[in-house]
Amino acid sequence: MTDGLFDLAGKVALITGGSRGLGRAMALAFAEHGADVVVASRKLDACEKVAAEIEARGRRALPCACHVGNWQALDGLVDAAYGRFGKVDILVNNAGLSPVYPSLDAISEELFDKVVALNLKGPFRLAALVGSRMAAGDGGSIINVSSTAAVTPSPASEPYGAAKAGLNALTRSLAYAFGPKVRVNCIMPGPFLTDISKAWDLDAFERAAKSGMPLQRGGQPHEIVGAALYFASNASSFTTGAVLAVDGGVQGNPKTLG
Repeated sequence: MTDGLFDLAGKVALITGGSRGLGRAMALAFAEHGADVVVASRKLDACEKVAAEIEARGRRALPCACHVGNWQALDGLVDAAYGRFGKVDILVNNAGLSPVYPSLDAISEELFDKVVALNLKGPFRLAALVGSRMAAGDGGSIINVSSTAAVTPSPASEPYGAAKAGLNALTRSLAYAFGPKVRVNCIMPGPFLTDISKAWDLDAFERAAKSGMPLQRGGQPHEIVGAALYFASNASSFTTGAVLAVDGGVQGNPKTLG
């Protein structure tokens, strides 16, 4: 009964922030399960590298340079995807930004707006553009990538957490807006050891993980793949509006990793 449950053959996936970290892991996993992939991020050369990896797996790929926080740029991204493949079956809103700042009162309006634009406004616009086409066609799956900062106190990432909380709420609203043909779900990662984690104090993180996380460690990029394949495929055919924590158990834990 499980044969082909996670099969993505014939599907087209568009992944923002697809050139590194969790986005790259999802892009390669989707390709390995049969999907063609549109890889979008700000730097074209980085997208091209991942596109080459996808093509080496026997799938088609389209690298696209796009700043997700730029409302107007998203029309071009969608047009490029549909122009090349004729459809998008899976949209992954993965691009995100959590900048470092010395104190709350040092956050400028420009920085605040930049965080909200990339983490919330862009995913809304892209979901609206692609979801409307999905709903008018053969349906599809939209996967938003949030963060446990949306639900757990996370010092030094307040605007980011607020934007991701909005993305959680948006997930549920869009599930109603685009149902029944389009499923909209959200992966809510905890601390993953990606390129972003290079800026962390890793010794302090490891101490906090051992005392505050059931799995006592950060995640590896490949560990997001199971959740992504679930939401992208028919395995989640009766799941929509869900927010799934993939966090090593940190979400809801009284010992936060701040």
